[in-house]
Amino acid sequence: MILSAYQAGYVIVVLLTGWLADKVGTKKVVVYATLLTGISSTAFIWFAVDKWTILVMRLMIGCASGAVYAPGMALLSNWFIPAKRGHALGAYTGGLVAAYAGSYFIASPVAVGYGWRMGTLATSLPVFVGLFIILLFVEERPAGSVNSRVMNGGVKIVGDTMNRLIYAGPILITLAYMGHMWELYAFWGWVGPFMVASTSLMGVSASYAAAFGSQLAGFIVLVGVPAVWLWGVVADRVGRIKAIITASLFSLVPEFFYGYLIDPTLAILTGIGLRIGFWVVADSAIYKASLTEMVPPNLRATFLGAQSAAGFGMTIAAPAVFGQILEYYNGKVAPVDATIWGPSFLSLGLGALLAPIATIVLQKVSSRLTEP
Repeated sequence: MILSAYQAGYVIVVLLTGWLADKVGTKKVVVYATLLTGISSTAFIWFAVDKWTILVMRLMIGCASGAVYAPGMALLSNWFIPAKRGHALGAYTGGLVAAYAGSYFIASPVAVGYGWRMGTLATSLPVFVGLFIILLFVEERPAGSVNSRVMNGGVKIVGDTMNRLIYAGPILITLAYMGHMWELYAFWGWVGPFMVASTSLMGVSASYAAAFGSQLAGFIVLVGVPAVWLWGVVADRVGRIKAIITASLFSLVPEFFYGYLIDPTLAILTGIGLRIGFWVVADSAIYKASLTEMVPPNLRATFLGAQSAAGFGMTIAAPAVFGQILEYYNGKVAPVDATIWGPSFLSLGLGALLAPIATIVLQKVSSRLTEP
């Protein structure tokens, strides 16, 4: 519920801020959203005192940080031509992944030693550093920037074809993104408790399992940092569609059996987890880069906001479904005491099938529309 509350805040605000960024400027929206993210995340320390205040505060933090993501993508898209946009948005998403992984490395050890409030503070204050960087070093649009519309690594979409594709293309790439997001954030959110539960089976203390298991999960998420940038570069060269299909299949297939392997050694679980962690996010920026090439620049943030709203809608449901399945098979126990994880991870792989299926349909539709 806590994971879903945060994602719900994302969905509530992301569509509105995408539209707002097209009206008032992307940098302005990113600046104010970053400021509100830092304030609300820091305020969590004092105002979160029980289950319901935690849910409300996480909802507020989600609303604030959700206003950063899509406008930030649109802001960065102003700086790069489509042929180089994949690796640029990949680097941007890599920063997101690094921050997510960093929270595992920082928050858990600090919380074990000094309490959860200090752990939360340690991951909240860096937001204000980000605000300082945006204010001083980021421009709305570099002088002489070029915007053109290209899709799938070099096929120009113009005229009547563009008018037809502006409906079919965004819908299909958004459906694929929804399958991707169903898998991604539930995996990120639950791999930590899974690795803690796996560590606890070694017979170690609860505090050791929490710290060590979280650090293993941090490495599993962190491996996505180079993945999302490298695969963005590959997508610029081989085409967005081929890159999405490859990455999505490489991540979802291991999830069919990953949770059933809780009994083997941590080395095996970590190795397979690293493979999933690499591929589960490798194609994340490609959905965004593809969308920016299908729509006019003056509507870019609006479409990115709509795509993000649909995708993050899946991140509300997926963690909750994962948890419900976990509870069904294990009873009402703490996640670290759960021993049956297979069906929960299987649900991620099944939902993620939407990504390659929708992308294959997009390939067929785009090929038909761009025929002479």
